This record gives sequence, structure tokens and C-alpha cells, in this order.
Amino acid sequence: MQKKERSKPELLAPAGSLDKLKTAIHYGADAVYMAGQQYSLRAHATFSDDEITQAISHAHSHGVRVYITVNIFAHNRDFDRLGEYLAFLGQAGADGLIISDPGILAVAQKTVPTLPIHLSTQANVTNTESALFWQNQGVSRLNLARELGLAEIATIKNQLTAEIEIFVHGALCISYSGRCNLSLYLTGRDANRGDCAHPCRYSYKLLEEKRPDKFFPVEEDSRGTYIFNSKDLCLINRLPALVAAGVDAIKIEGRMKSLYYVAAVTRTYRAALDYISETSEINPDEAKNLPKEFMEELYKVGSRGYTDNFYEGPPQTDDMLYDGPKIQQAHAPLGVVRKAGSDPVIEARNPIRPGDIIEYLGSGLSSTQHRILTLRDLEGNILEQANPGNRITMEIDPPGPGWEEHSLLRKGA
Repeated sequence: MQKKERSKPELLAPAGSLDKLKTAIHYGADAVYMAGQQYSLRAHATFSDDEITQAISHAHSHGVRVYITVNIFAHNRDFDRLGEYLAFLGQAGADGLIISDPGILAVAQKTVPTLPIHLSTQANVTNTESALFWQNQGVSRLNLARELGLAEIATIKNQLTAEIEIFVHGALCISYSGRCNLSLYLTGRDANRGDCAHPCRYSYKLLEEKRPDKFFPVEEDSRGTYIFNSKDLCLINRLPALVAAGVDAIKIEGRMKSLYYVAAVTRTYRAALDYISETSEINPDEAKNLPKEFMEELYKVGSRGYTDNFYEGPPQTDDMLYDGPKIQQAHAPLGVVRKAGSDPVIEARNPIRPGDIIEYLGSGLSSTQHRILTLRDLEGNILEQANPGNRITMEIDPPGPGWEEHSLLRKGA
């Protein structure tokens, strides 16, 4: 097959903290998305104004773009400081705003008219006419609804001059495009204002009113009681077709997820995009056409199992996880390289002991295995165990040349 020139989509990674932002950049993100302390749908993964300035400066120094989410469903009270906040984001150097509310969009266009507007998936774009409407409102990129298949994505893309962005990995909301009131009803925490309690992941039982102390299990096909618990989205094997369809950006969900998740998932999708760009034998019409190593790598990250979601049609029974909130994690994060050099400093994330076999996660899918011989604290004292949060050095076999700051270490479960 003759090699075709493919434009490589932007890889957009989540940044729930400054540490996660730096990690995503280290492992190859082209752009990151993050939130200030207001107007975001992730109330517990936000940045202060000073942190936003610092984050944008760090990202730009590495050639990485920063998009700020301003995607709540706004009430009148939310507009009191909105213009001031948007002006600050423009001055701080944000590369774009992620918006779903038409009112916020209107204020943004008046306040920061040169700042690109990206439409959030919360806007539920499921058809070409809707996409054209938003394009005509001045939106430069649309994150399409997660309820679309490949054919629909390609059709919409072919009718637009605006860019198209697709979620390819991460948690799926049980409600349509994330518009859910279950959390508000059960806990008083409003998902549409960034404070979801994730009740779709709860285990449910049935209570009959005349027997208040008697709870009955709720079962579906005898598989358990997690009746709303969707598997996680994973389109790693669908990337060749999405690239061929002209998708401009692929997005990873997970600002609330761990540092290890951000590192491992960003790293894998970076490697997959580079592989597709450099390989001529890939047929985008084939369902499974990437080497198995890419999917195997993602199974080493904590998840609820994986689904293609609506890629080929509506999800089926097998796309749900009924017997627990998540599947057993195959590997665990061990530590983060906080200082590079010949004697790198490691911050422990799980207990570390001499004799442990550890894996250093390099760029691409490269990794090296080492056995820990000795552990020392930063004063040089020998340790029998390092606990989470401890900063240590270690003697390993074989030695680990070139360990880089922000890199992750892990071990098998």
C-alpha cells in the first residue's frame, strides 16, 4: 500500500493539577485542558489565578497549548465576575476557551474577541445542522457528542471549516452527553455545575416500604448491582480511522484521575499517533489494526474495562460493568522522578522496598525494568521501606541512565 500523507491530530490531555499538567507535557501532549476555580465542570480539579498563569507559562515554554474550561450551565449569578475572569484568561495567554453555554459564549466574544472558542461536548452536537449553527456563531472547534459513530463524525467533518475534536479515552457518563441530574437529586451536588458525586458508580439495592430493614439486591442478568456503571471509553484501535476521517484533535478525559493515569494514557496515545503517522501499512477500514502492545499498555492502567461506546452503533449489555465499580488494576504507580541526574530523586506513590522489581516509563512505549538494591532518604540513611510522599534515592540493577524529571515508575500488582 502506498503511504498517504496524514495530518496528525492534536493530542489533548487533562490537567487536574500543575503536577499533572507537567506530566502530560512530559509524555507528549500537544495541548492540555484545565479549569479555574469557577465556571468548570470539575469543581475538585481547579487552578487558582496564580497557578493558571504559572501553568500557561510552563506549557508555552514547551510549545504546548492550554485551553481553559468555562463550561458550566450558567445562572444569572454566574455572570457577575465572568467578564473580569475571561479578561484575565486572555491576559494570562490562554490558547482557547471551552464553552457550552450560549450566554457565556456571547460574553466571551465581547470580552476577549480574539480568543478561540471551543465548543464543549456538553453542547450535545449530534448533527451537521447543529455543527453549522455553532460554526456560524464563531466557534473554531467543536467537541462532538460522545453518542456519535464514525460515519456521523466523518459526515459532520466534511461539512465544516471549523475543527473537530473527539473524546477517545476515559470515563463515560450514564446520561446523554453528561447532562445528568442524578447527583443533584440524590446528594445535592450539581453535576452540571462541576460537583458530581458520581452516583452512577454506586451499588444499588431495592427497599420495599413495608419492610424498611429488608434490602433486596438489584440484579441484571445475575451480574450484580452496579446498574448504571458504564465501562470506560477506549478508541486506541480506532485511531487510524479517526485520523483518516480528518479529526483535528483527540481528547483524553480525566482531570480527576491520578498522575499515573495521565502519564500512562497520554504516553500510549502519543505513541499510537506517532506510529500511525510513520507507518504506511495501516488500513483505516480495518477494525483492529494497531499492534497489540498499545491496548496491552492501557490495560495496565486502572479502569472499568473498555468499550468503543457508539463508534459502530448504540452500546450493548457488554458495554456495562455490573459487578463492581472498576476492574482490578494490573499495575500500580510506584513513584515519580522529581529530580533527574546521575542519582535521581524519587517521590514514592506506593510503598517501595528493596527487592522490588520496578519499571521506568520512558517516551513512546519504551520502558526498562530494574531491581531495587537499596533505598536511602535524602540524608543518606538506608531505609527498609519508603512510604507514599517520601523522597528517596535508590540503587538499582541495572543502573538507570537518563531518568528524566516527571517520569513515572510502576510495578506489577
